[in-house]
Amino acid sequence: MTENETAEPRSAFSVTEGRVRGYHRAAVDTFLAAARESFEQDGGELTATDIRVASFPLVKGGYDISEVDAALGRIEDAFSARQRERVVKEEGVEPWIIAARDDAQVILDHLARPRRHKFARTGWLTFGYRVDEVDHVAGRIVRYLRDGDALSAEQLRSAAFRMQRGGYREEQVDALLDAAIDVILAVR
Repeated sequence: MTENETAEPRSAFSVTEGRVRGYHRAAVDTFLAAARESFEQDGGELTATDIRVASFPLVKGGYDISEVDAALGRIEDAFSARQRERVVKEEGVEPWIIAARDDAQVILDHLARPRRHKFARTGWLTFGYRVDEVDHVAGRIVRYLRDGDALSAEQLRSAAFRMQRGGYREEQVDALLDAAIDVILAVR
């Protein structure tokens, strides 16, 4: 056996070194294999939303987080495009557009709430997303939906907020960001 035959297969992702943590390699590899199988079956078990909400344990010697997240974004885009093609083929383009428009209106209605009151807040002893940062991103979403300003799914996927006591509830903000990503992917 040659040296190359005994070596581990080369991964598509960089591996962290030292004290830097990355995504658990086996968990990522297993998930990506399932995603590939689901995509190739064209109707498998996974959806674009499943790809977006995938999470992995952080470990030393794991895969580089930004590289995996970027790959997951591309995979989510592919799943979303396939779903759009399927619905348009089966039902026509009009129902797809109507659904995207309705979803966009729900988001706009939610974000029409006053500044600093767009989402429920945590208690003063509990941490939540920093209000001013979330409101800034919310404003960008509104400008995208209402005025057509540029905003990509990747920008929303990578949105990160610092924490503050009495901040916005994370689950509500995350749900709205997910809905906005769905709208962006629907109208591509």
